[in-house]
Amino acid sequence: MSKNERRRNRIAVHLHVHPHSTVLALLYPVNLTYDVFDGKGDSTPLVFLHGLFGSKSNFHSIAKSLVQRTGRKVLTIDARNHGTSPHNPVLTYEAMTGDLKHLLTKLHIEKCVLIGHSMGGKVAMATALTQPDLVERLVVVDISPAQTTTRTNFRFYINAMQSVTVSSELPRSTARRMAEDQLRKQVKEHSVRQFLLTNLVESNGQYSWRVNLAAISSHLDDIMSFPSLGTTYDGPTLFLGGASSAYISSEDYPEIERLFPSADIQYIPDASHWIHADKPLDFISSIISFLQS
Repeated sequence: MSKNERRRNRIAVHLHVHPHSTVLALLYPVNLTYDVFDGKGDSTPLVFLHGLFGSKSNFHSIAKSLVQRTGRKVLTIDARNHGTSPHNPVLTYEAMTGDLKHLLTKLHIEKCVLIGHSMGGKVAMATALTQPDLVERLVVVDISPAQTTTRTNFRFYINAMQSVTVSSELPRSTARRMAEDQLRKQVKEHSVRQFLLTNLVESNGQYSWRVNLAAISSHLDDIMSFPSLGTTYDGPTLFLGGASSAYISSEDYPEIERLFPSADIQYIPDASHWIHADKPLDFISSIISFLQS
């Protein structure tokens, strides 16, 4: 059997999801990796959850600034199948919420301010709706509790990443350039290519993607939707959208107001879906104003 055949077989194994896998995922949460930025104050900690293809490092500079300006402890977390957190064939919001609850319990965090971007925003919403006592305040960044399939190109990104082949034993800069050249055919936006390339990692001379593309691909419909949880969250909530993004539209307002009666909806001018990268100072100011309100 060739190396490619063995690799395809490994991927096929990952794609086989047992019918009771979500139940098992809730029983056996993944131990998420995280970074802590310690503040001197004793206010509730801020917990950042990244989006699809992202990692905890996406919020490092934001976290450092918020520690300086608020004195609060800040955590940035890698979701399952992302960053340096373990891989698992299940990637549902029920499973990701279970992982987060498991981590916060392990860290003895009884209450926090949850700040989630995109997929992480949906994890934050699901956590607030199912574990309201855990969430003092909620910030949802450029996502809504609506179906988002029609607003995304993520299927193209997955296909593009799966088609990339990088020779082994290359210098990292050369490998990255080779991967970008291949991504360029399907991913036209330079900023998106650079974001996806943060997932290119090297181990023993071999290059691979650190995200679990098989799990993301098989669960993309789950990720693009939002579970019906039958509850509401009445705590202070900020929906923060990018004015140049379509992810929070006026069509979403009724559902936002139904699930989050105390929600305030704001937009940051000239910001795309990646608000924290486009307008970091405005993003930080919006969060600080919300914390003080």
